[in-house]
Amino acid sequence: MRERTELEDSLGAINRLELDLRDAEDLIEMGEAEGDQSIVSEAEESIRALQAEAARRQIESLLSGEADQNDTYLEIHSGAGGTESQDWARMLMRMYTRWAERRKFKVDVMDLSDGEEAGIKGATLLIKGHNAYGWLKTESGVHRLVRISPFDSNARRHTSFASIGVFPVIDDRINIEVKESDCRIDTYRSSGAGGQHVNTTDSAVRITHIPSGIVVACQQERSQHKNRATAWNMLRARLYEQELKKREEKAMADQAAKTDVGWGHQIRSYVLQPYQLVKDLRTGVTSSAPGDVLDGDLDAYMEAALAQRVYGGTVEVEDID
Repeated sequence: MRERTELEDSLGAINRLELDLRDAEDLIEMGEAEGDQSIVSEAEESIRALQAEAARRQIESLLSGEADQNDTYLEIHSGAGGTESQDWARMLMRMYTRWAERRKFKVDVMDLSDGEEAGIKGATLLIKGHNAYGWLKTESGVHRLVRISPFDSNARRHTSFASIGVFPVIDDRINIEVKESDCRIDTYRSSGAGGQHVNTTDSAVRITHIPSGIVVACQQERSQHKNRATAWNMLRARLYEQELKKREEKAMADQAAKTDVGWGHQIRSYVLQPYQLVKDLRTGVTSSAPGDVLDGDLDAYMEAALAQRVYGGTVEVEDID
């Protein structure tokens, strides 16, 4: 039923585009026949809007990977730099939350570790929506911020780093087996808001997969049993994403885009001082309005990165402003 709904939506969008285009063409013919330039201008504006919609649908057609349609986990980790990087990690968490809200996606905080003074050390978000993983998978990597520090009394410019990891939620179509003997399970008390029960019992769960070194944690639920089940799902998602990455690197060994995942590879710079610029170092997409980008306006970056993954090479783009 889900596949049927998705196909109906895609085919319906194409049919609407074709119908609206024919209507616009008819309006142009009528306006030219009657000598009414306002009708022609209105129809031309409609065609430009259809062109933009067709471009968005074309990008969506690239989301044909094995797990692109699934919900996704998004992990945020602050880099070296203490409070500066932790505040930057909090800004990234807000940015992706706002992006998800723009698309009517649901966001759940699965795990959150607050910073000592401000910001967060790390967080895991569960983002639910059609093609959530397909859109966000290109965001994995290191994000760099340059700004005048609000925590520096001398108002000096600081550079901060944080990493993003994106992993698809495993559904019933995908079977990932994990041996419990390969894992270490720890329980601890949840941090932050949650009430007396949550903060006084060892309800949070952390699972370490010893062969791969992958660590996942969940403290969302009041019940340790529920947190344990969610943590196992998160671990399977991480292992599955690792396998997908191996397949992609093997199939695209000659493309530079294959290195876009990992702490050691910076993918995007957000410069707030001494000038205003956000630049993706893989695709060349730039914006001179970092406030909009940090408020969730990420589609241009994701679209260019998706196109690069499929077609390879450098994608020619203009300033998204």
